Amino acid sequence: MSTPRPVCLITGASAGIGAACAELAARRGYDLLLTYRRDATGAAAVRAKAEAAGARVVLVQADVAEPADIDRIFATLDADFGRIDALVNNAGAIDTIARLTDMDHARLTRIFAVNVIGAMLVAKAAVQRMEAQGSGGNIVNISSAAARLGSGGQFVDYAATKGAIDTFTKGLSDEVAPNGIRVNAVRPGIIKTDIHGKAGAAERVDELGPMTPMRRSGSAAEVAASVLYLMSDDASYVTGTFLDVTGGR
Repeated sequence: MSTPRPVCLITGASAGIGAACAELAARRGYDLLLTYRRDATGAAAVRAKAEAAGARVVLVQADVAEPADIDRIFATLDADFGRIDALVNNAGAIDTIARLTDMDHARLTRIFAVNVIGAMLVAKAAVQRMEAQGSGGNIVNISSAAARLGSGGQFVDYAATKGAIDTFTKGLSDEVAPNGIRVNAVRPGIIKTDIHGKAGAAERVDELGPMTPMRRSGSAAEVAASVLYLMSDDASYVTGTFLDVTGGR
């Protein structure tokens, strides 16, 4: 009798790091619930690749800044899979390059609602189910090297949200470790994704990549490999840890 595939929820999975995590998780034997906010075409393309790798995939359009949308994500998860074994807390928002003096309340409210509050509420719902299942689980939060570097003059708001995610990762890992749930974070550096274009600085990767100690930018696939390592039994004694994927930056 075959063993059911474990189930992984990945938020913000229509492109970039989330998409790369979905494709690799499918190849590593996971079934997937993937969320996206706007890019239905991208999400469908990710689903097709994951299904080709043998995964069962369910898509949910959702904005993690909206509590009702988070409820709908988990209602779908419960109905379609009935369990959750891993969460990649990836959905995130960024705005255009600016100094703090040019940031307003609406911008700060939005970015904290998505990157911090949304991530915490998604993790809360995942933990509730993992604890009820009694079989442990894995959560990997996608942080950023910006949490260490501060991103002054560029994205201090984004950096602050990722600093909050680092603190949350450590605190939650201590809370749930006795129940066999591991919580870690990956901190990407200069990675070739469309996030830089969304910030109005598509050239940033090409400019900063050669300035890292490894003299290049990273790929979403390299970040995904680190995420899947932390989710694997190879990291069975790793929790509350931050894995920098930065080329040494």
